[in-house]
Amino acid sequence: MGLESELEGLDLKSERRPMLVEVEGVPLLREMEENWDQLKGFQARPDDLLICTYPKAGTTWIQQIVSMVQHRGDLEKCNQKPIYERMPFIDMPPMKPFVSGVEQADLMPSPRILKSHLPVQLLPASFWEQKCKVIYVARNAKDNVVSYFYFHHMSKIMPETGTWNEFLENFVAGKVAWGSWSDHVRGWWEAKDRHPVLYLFYEDMKEDPAREIRKVIQFMGLELPESVLNQIVEHTKFESMKANPMANYSTLPSSLVDHTVSPFMRKGTVGNWKKHFTVAQSEWLDDTCAQLLKGSGLNFRTEI
Repeated sequence: MGLESELEGLDLKSERRPMLVEVEGVPLLREMEENWDQLKGFQARPDDLLICTYPKAGTTWIQQIVSMVQHRGDLEKCNQKPIYERMPFIDMPPMKPFVSGVEQADLMPSPRILKSHLPVQLLPASFWEQKCKVIYVARNAKDNVVSYFYFHHMSKIMPETGTWNEFLENFVAGKVAWGSWSDHVRGWWEAKDRHPVLYLFYEDMKEDPAREIRKVIQFMGLELPESVLNQIVEHTKFESMKANPMANYSTLPSSLVDHTVSPFMRKGTVGNWKKHFTVAQSEWLDDTCAQLLKGSGLNFRTEI
């Protein structure tokens, strides 16, 4: 099924959507810009663990993995609260009925696990000063842009989407919330040489989740038996998480997201982009990404 037909018949012209405003050259939601001083001044703690990704690159998946590792594979402990309460999203400004992500994090006891979509140059300086560990997940541009397109339709806190063609052009130009995909993945790739950053690829996680989860366990300074690793793999499968209300964002109020338009957790695959891209679009994005990532050493797989 193609992208337009998947959304056919749905009323996508809902209430007025937020606007984007540039902050230090990066487009962000206007409400984030209004809250920027609070976010920029965020006080990280030395034992904070930050999960950072470009939007729709596997954020919720790696959050649930980290939560399961933290709780030694105990799903009941993980399921005591929704994922957005377990791990404050520090970028988020106050949005009824929630306080800002910074306020939520400030109230949380250590050790904290935090979430952000900020590009490396906008991250609050305290994370570097405190030498906090960061887990970063990168996803190939083709699957990432398709997922981000659908997210714009179901999330009422994102700007108007436009057509698929328009959105694809804006995505490549970096004219979407949190800016350029290529700048984001490249900036964090280069940061790993200077800071304690574990850089993972979504495609590697799909190919061999146990192997990648072992990296997370080691990075977090833990040792877990194989039986616990197997439990974590099982409970963080896409199908398990999609059915888990503590992980699938279905408990968020309808004023923020509309799961009838598109579920928050939609496909969770590698290669779904083939149902949405024309041959010309695919070749254009391949060439563009090759130019933008040239000399970085970064390579992305668009199928496994």
